[in-house]
Amino acid sequence: MDTQPSPPVRTFLPAALILVIIGWGGLIFLIVFTLPTVGPRWLFFFMSVLGLTGTVLPFIAYLHLRFPSKPVVTSSIILRQAILVGIYLPTLAWLQIGRVLTVGLAILLAVGLTLLEVILRLRERSQWKP
Repeated sequence: MDTQPSPPVRTFLPAALILVIIGWGGLIFLIVFTLPTVGPRWLFFFMSVLGLTGTVLPFIAYLHLRFPSKPVVTSSIILRQAILVGIYLPTLAWLQIGRVLTVGLAILLAVGLTLLEVILRLRERSQWKP
């Protein structure tokens, strides 16, 4: 049995800080100094994913420390969950640009990403390790 706890939050702080600086700094630069053409628009989505991932990374790591699970989460699981949260909001922004975003679609997308994570965690739990 794995008795070791989840990785501490401080192990994720350097990566989170780098992602926040690059993501939000790049996003501010992009909004202030560029026009919304095709290239900067894709950079907007990329920088917002980086910024949001870096922002939620320590919170997700803290949640896994506060509410431990079996099997114990690894650093890659925490990073994957932060990336999924980071992808969610730029996807909503992309859908809003095309004027197709509705509350139902936003909820459906959140449920789909949550279901994806639940299935991945169930798969990890079912792996037999002698």
